[in-house]
Amino acid sequence: MLKDFKALREQVRSGAPKTVAVACAHDAHTLEAVLHASAEGILRYLLVGHRDEIVAIGRELGHEIAADAIVDADTDEEAARIAVGLIREGKADFLQKGYMQTATILKAVVNKETGIGTGGVISHTAIIEIAGYHKLLGVADGGMIPHPDLEQKKGILRNAVEAFRALGYDRPLVAAVCAAETVSPKIQETVDAAALKEAALAGEFGSCYVEGPISVDLALDKESCEIKKYDSPVSGNTDILLVPYMAVGNIFVKGLLLYGNTRMVGIVTGAKCPIALNSRSASFEEKYYSLMACAAICR
Repeated sequence: MLKDFKALREQVRSGAPKTVAVACAHDAHTLEAVLHASAEGILRYLLVGHRDEIVAIGRELGHEIAADAIVDADTDEEAARIAVGLIREGKADFLQKGYMQTATILKAVVNKETGIGTGGVISHTAIIEIAGYHKLLGVADGGMIPHPDLEQKKGILRNAVEAFRALGYDRPLVAAVCAAETVSPKIQETVDAAALKEAALAGEFGSCYVEGPISVDLALDKESCEIKKYDSPVSGNTDILLVPYMAVGNIFVKGLLLYGNTRMVGIVTGAKCPIALNSRSASFEEKYYSLMACAAICR
């Protein structure tokens, strides 16, 4: 169990450094995160983008970036293609999105001829550190698939569970959250949640436990479980919230970030390597810990 991002960082520090390929690395916050992790001996890097800008930003940050660590690229599309190619060639272990649109790098990732897709669902998992909760919490999928059907939810669940197992969780506890903990044929997400629980019990996702449908208070708060006399392995101890729709996860996480003393990292899994995927306006800290999460997962 990882209590916080500090514990995540220490886990990464304990292993051999991984190499990140950064697409459109000509961005101050992205470079600050990468160079800081490199200076700590945690990561190695290959930077793809506008060479002159990358060198200039590096110097502003107090670093002289070696020429052979930069691959020049004129356009976002070219940078995405080259960065993905570095993964295919075994020169880098995972990807980070720099100053570019998310759709651009994902298009390169899923390209059938030159990409790194696996043919399965590619999905987003937010990993959040919440003041008052006793460990890091995953939220999937709040950033990729707007209205997933049951099969897509299985893919989202599988990706999130595999990521948490790679982080050291032997049996991730998943809550397929809905508005209530009862199944209603009129509310499709409750039907899907029950089906996901059944599939998990049948061993479809490997070592994990899935509860659903379950309300978010029962998933995260032990006192609520005691009051409602609700008993489950996930009761107040959830590792991953599987949300019914993208908007639910997006609103939940952003609300916590604004008002809940919360920090977040964003990763994409389901391809041949994890991808650190943050908003172009994301802080240095968010990008730094997203790098930590990806490095830990691809070990």
